[in-house]
Amino acid sequence: MKIKSVYIFLVAITVVGLVLLKCHKDIYAKVQNLRGNKTVAERIEQFGSIVHERITPDFERIGVDYPPQNIVLVGIKQDKKLEVWVSQPPVFLKSYSILGASGKLGHKLKEGDKQVPEGFYKVESLNPNSMFHLALRLNYPNSFDIEKAQIEYRNNLGSDIMIHGSNCSIGCLAMGNEAIEELFVMSAETGIDNISVILTPIDFRKQELPDDFIYAPIWVSNLYISIKTELLQLQH
Repeated sequence: MKIKSVYIFLVAITVVGLVLLKCHKDIYAKVQNLRGNKTVAERIEQFGSIVHERITPDFERIGVDYPPQNIVLVGIKQDKKLEVWVSQPPVFLKSYSILGASGKLGHKLKEGDKQVPEGFYKVESLNPNSMFHLALRLNYPNSFDIEKAQIEYRNNLGSDIMIHGSNCSIGCLAMGNEAIEELFVMSAETGIDNISVILTPIDFRKQELPDDFIYAPIWVSNLYISIKTELLQLQH
C-alpha cells in the first residue's frame, strides 16, 4: 500500500510538472505577442540613431568604416565578457560585460543542463520582439553538435540559444538592454551572414584550463584546441 502511495505521488508530481511546463510556454508565447510584431527595420529606425551616436567614436578610434565588412563575437564564459572584433583582418572594437549566464565551464550536451554552448556558431536570425528586449539567435545545435550527439546516441540537445538583453538568462548570454541594442543594430547593418561567434570556456590566449578540468566527452579537448587556434588570431 505504501509503495502504491509513493507511485501515485510521483505520477502526480510528473503531471504537475508537465502542466507547469506547458503554462510556461503559453506565458512565453503571450508575452511575445504583447511585445508586438515589430520588424528588424522598425527596430533599426527606433534604436539606430542612438546606437550610431554611441558606437561611432569606437569605429573612428580604430579607423574602421561603419558598417564593417564582418564581425566576430567572442564570448568568454569564465570572464563573463563578450568581445567584438570587426573588419578583415579583425580589429578589436570593444567588449561588453555578460550580465547573466548559467552553468559552468564545459560544452552544452542536452536540453535542460543550463549550459552555455561552446564552439563556433553563426547568428541564425535577429529577434526584434524578444521578451528580453532584443536578441541574436545562434544556430545551436550546429552540424558539429548534431554529429557528436548522433555518435553518442544523445537526443534533445536543446535550442533557442540567444545573445539577448536583460540581466538574467538560462543557457544564453544576457547583455543588458543598452549593449544588445548596439549588438542588434551592428548585426543588422553588417548582415548576419557576415557574423561569426566563438563561445569559449576561458580566454586561451591568456591561460589554460585547470589541471583537474574533466574533458567530457573526450572530443571536447580537440574542440578547445580549435578554439584556441582561432583565438590566437585575435590579439589586442
